Amino acid sequence: MALVASLREDTANGRQISAIELRHLRYFVAAVEHGSFRKASVALRVQESAISRRIRDLEGHLGVAIFKRCSWGVQLTTAGERFLPRAKRALRHVREGAGDATVVAHGREGRIRTGIFSSIASGFLRELLNAFEKAHPGVYVELIDGNPSEHIAAIRQLRLDLAFITGTIHWPECETEYLWTERVFVVLPNGHLLCKHEELEWADLAGEKFIVSDTAPGEEIRDYLVQHLADLGRHPEINPQFVGRDSLLALVSPERGLTLTSEATTAMQMPGISYRPMRNEILPFSVVWSPMNSNPAADRLLNLARLMASKIRT
Repeated sequence: MALVASLREDTANGRQISAIELRHLRYFVAAVEHGSFRKASVALRVQESAISRRIRDLEGHLGVAIFKRCSWGVQLTTAGERFLPRAKRALRHVREGAGDATVVAHGREGRIRTGIFSSIASGFLRELLNAFEKAHPGVYVELIDGNPSEHIAAIRQLRLDLAFITGTIHWPECETEYLWTERVFVVLPNGHLLCKHEELEWADLAGEKFIVSDTAPGEEIRDYLVQHLADLGRHPEINPQFVGRDSLLALVSPERGLTLTSEATTAMQMPGISYRPMRNEILPFSVVWSPMNSNPAADRLLNLARLMASKIRT
């Protein structure tokens, strides 16, 4: 029976403690700091009766007196002295928590899960990420490489906040906005006959072999090659290489073949290869996001991308 009674008492105390409100603690600490309910009421801009009433409520919840009432004000009891540092700590935690929440809510801290398709070696995307990092050092932009179809699926499932992909297609359940363009380049081994040209046309590539990565954007490059060379009545020989996009460039050779890349990648100067642009071949890039996404940091990156894109077009 004694154990049951003890459990009931602990439960009752738990209910009383949980009824303590933030204003109880604020009024208590203010009364201590100012030495009277009247001065605390002036500092907090509330009625003195409200201070007194809330302190009585607090003492009721705690089951002990925390103040001695004097003619000149109030003085802490022993219980009040024990409770004071805990009350201050609780208020500090609430203030810090509110501050953290505000920072995140305004997009000044947090994480942006970002799908990319273009290289970040140079160009618009590189400049965008650098500018955003300087303006918002508390936000971590996580980059995930992938094909557009993979990114769109992740956007719809809210596993990505934004995706920067090729094309201007409107994807169902997504918002799409065109941002920038990049030229298409052929990656050639040094000494190749096509290195003599300033620009190349599809007819120049009709008899060439090609290599693509088995990861993004290999599939897109394969489709791009097949589509354009088919117009010339040629079915190109395209061999997959099980390496990443950047490592693929080092494998370009007369034996393995050539590859295609976007303009941003040409900032990567690697021994043994050269870049030549394809005449009149331009890739548009867009940003895609879900209207259901509520990441404020992603909104800030999106707005900066819009601003930078508008400056390029004007």
